[in-house]
Amino acid sequence: MNHAAALAERMGATVDILHIVSKAADLPEARTKVAMEAARGKKWSKTVEFRPQVRVGSVYEEIGNTASELGAELIIMGTHGMRGMQFITGSRALRVITNGKVPFVVVQERNIGPEGYNDILVPMDLQQETREKLALVADMAKYFDSRAHIITPRETDEFLRKQLSNNIRFAENFFSERGIPMDVTIAEVDSGHFVSAVLDHAQKTNADLIAIMNLSRGNIFGVLGVPYEQEVITNQAMIPVMLMNPRESAAGSSWSFQ
Repeated sequence: MNHAAALAERMGATVDILHIVSKAADLPEARTKVAMEAARGKKWSKTVEFRPQVRVGSVYEEIGNTASELGAELIIMGTHGMRGMQFITGSRALRVITNGKVPFVVVQERNIGPEGYNDILVPMDLQQETREKLALVADMAKYFDSRAHIITPRETDEFLRKQLSNNIRFAENFFSERGIPMDVTIAEVDSGHFVSAVLDHAQKTNADLIAIMNLSRGNIFGVLGVPYEQEVITNQAMIPVMLMNPRESAAGSSWSFQ
């Protein structure tokens, strides 16, 4: 609610508070509770409109379905980290995201800072899809006058280094054309240890947001047993994470807040 209110204030948006129940018999009680939450929203913002929404169905399907129905441009969702079997099968948050068509901001128990998402960490690896998130980062940056912190792995192979250099140049041109300040860091590790380097750099730069692609779709166990996306969204520093599915997995989405 804290993050949603701050974002809505900057964007001139409305916040829809969604609660999902498994059976219709639970609707009356759920409507009462969500209406109370909408009223409590004024604690976070006096100007934002909070609208209660209740749906019947599965959390994994109805969040995305409701977002499409309402024309939502962003989904703010909380996570409590990895617990029990979730560590093996992928967190609930990641399952919801994989079934969604609009970008998510996943938050833990850390309120948004007074300047909002002022510093956005943007990992770029060898995946072509990682370029797609730059438009979303740029959209977010214009609302908070953010700085983008690009980080890439260090590769010894000349071909891979060239690919990374091309990605860096692409990002530099993209952000420069939009007047968004940025800096670039090349990690001391290769792609195989990149996640740890990203999380360390996030703390060094006091990042307010980490922007990543969700590349685990269709492979619930990820490449190494646990999707790297899950490791990032449950980071110990509790830095919020903005995720989007690759374009071919979310056809028809524009990922623009305009």
